[in-house]
Amino acid sequence: MKRLHPIIVATLVALLLIGAFQLPDLHHYFTLDNFRSRHTYYSALYSSYPLLTLTLYFLLYMLLTALSIPGLSVLILIGASLFDFSTTLLVTSFADVFGSVLAFFSSRYLVGHRLQSRYPSRLRAVNQGLERDGAYYLLTLRLIPIFPCFLINLLMGITSIKTRTFYWATQIGKLPHNIIYVNAGNHLGNSHSFTGLLSPEILISFGLIGIFPLVVRRILKLHQLRKQPQLVKAVVPD
Repeated sequence: MKRLHPIIVATLVALLLIGAFQLPDLHHYFTLDNFRSRHTYYSALYSSYPLLTLTLYFLLYMLLTALSIPGLSVLILIGASLFDFSTTLLVTSFADVFGSVLAFFSSRYLVGHRLQSRYPSRLRAVNQGLERDGAYYLLTLRLIPIFPCFLINLLMGITSIKTRTFYWATQIGKLPHNIIYVNAGNHLGNSHSFTGLLSPEILISFGLIGIFPLVVRRILKLHQLRKQPQLVKAVVPD
């Protein structure tokens, strides 16, 4: 791993420079209005160059995740409306976790000391959770958005958690959210009017996005209550 440190640092610096100088207003492009006005163009591009379109989409999604640029929710809806369900889920899932790992590395090797002074209370909570529950705590944070995803990536980078543990917990923990968003995006791409946006399928999908964390929180509370009642509030706060 030590041999990879220079490569990792160089890659992260390059990404940060791109984010600072080339992408300051990138999130303005990732709106549903902008996408719907260009949907025909994007569909034609994908039909003509499917592999290139998927590759660019993957890299863009990974970059936005790594740099914590707003727009991921809309971007996954855009992808789901262009590609089929399985393709979108596969691409976004791996782009998401790779981008998260890059952010994790940026914290571990570049900006960790600044984060320690900026988020001391949250870092303490994360360290206590990891000491108590290990990878299960990270999995809980992924399933229930107690902290923003970008903050989880950065805070985990300055803990003792192993990279492979961070990877699989992130991959599994974010998968349910990705499934719900991809399902919503698939229905969104099939609607051609404002009325279509209010179809039962789309309303149910967006409703699941809102209630899923609440359901998971309740399940985890019940699970923890059976095992260790005294830790329920610490692991899954109200």
